[in-house]
Amino acid sequence: MKIAFSPCPNDTFIFYAWVHGLIPGAPKLDVIYADIDITNTLAAGGNGPDVVKISYGALPWVLSEYALLPCGGALGRGCGPLVLAAGSYSRPEVLSGRRVAVPSERSTAYLLFRLWAAQQVPGGVGEVVIMPFHEIMPAVRDGMIDAGLVIHEARFTYPSYGLTLLADLGSWWEAETDLPIPLGAILARRSLDLSAIAGWIRASVQYAWDNPEAAQDYILCHAQEMSPEVTKAHIELYVNRFSYDLGDIGYEAVTTLLNRAAQEGLVPKVDLAELS
Repeated sequence: MKIAFSPCPNDTFIFYAWVHGLIPGAPKLDVIYADIDITNTLAAGGNGPDVVKISYGALPWVLSEYALLPCGGALGRGCGPLVLAAGSYSRPEVLSGRRVAVPSERSTAYLLFRLWAAQQVPGGVGEVVIMPFHEIMPAVRDGMIDAGLVIHEARFTYPSYGLTLLADLGSWWEAETDLPIPLGAILARRSLDLSAIAGWIRASVQYAWDNPEAAQDYILCHAQEMSPEVTKAHIELYVNRFSYDLGDIGYEAVTTLLNRAAQEGLVPKVDLAELS
């Protein structure tokens, strides 16, 4: 079975047991490790993997081929993307007409940024530059762009680049909706046994929780630029109860995000009953 997910610690932690053949009855996996902007494209390409991690912001474009699984993804509180700038910028309104780098146009981070900027940045930002997420903080630091939208471990490392936090979009979203923030989704082709796949993923999550040291070498191998301390913090933040089961609150968060984004013309309007 072909699967694509990111090399980030939360994904390698979740899928370690399945990748290493430790889940009884689960098929062998052929893994593609790729950042979320690449997996978004793979899922939309018509010949994508059987199981794939994408951003919730890309979900409306792939629902004809893929169903949302109720586990394995990234959704939670206190884990949203950040808007960062160099030290001279301290308020959101200074971004009016400025150049801002984002990691992907089809991402939850970008949707949240657009929804937030519509409220907080008079006249809107200027040019939006698509840039690999690991290049954004150096570009802001070096003055190549005015501000950057960052995700993942940047939450823990941005002070080392001398950057200023303009907004925590997760905190903004939670204040707006009282809901967790939906970041990354796990999808499977609708032609497959979705219940079985969800069961294998849940078993892999539970194995990781029960044996947290087992996956350490595998996780660090794929997170080469992170210290063990940052890796541990990353996993503790992004792997939570919603990784095991989205539940009613998780699905409400997803539908609220996609409805708001569709109302603003940021994503196609979808029949939310088709999520799974």
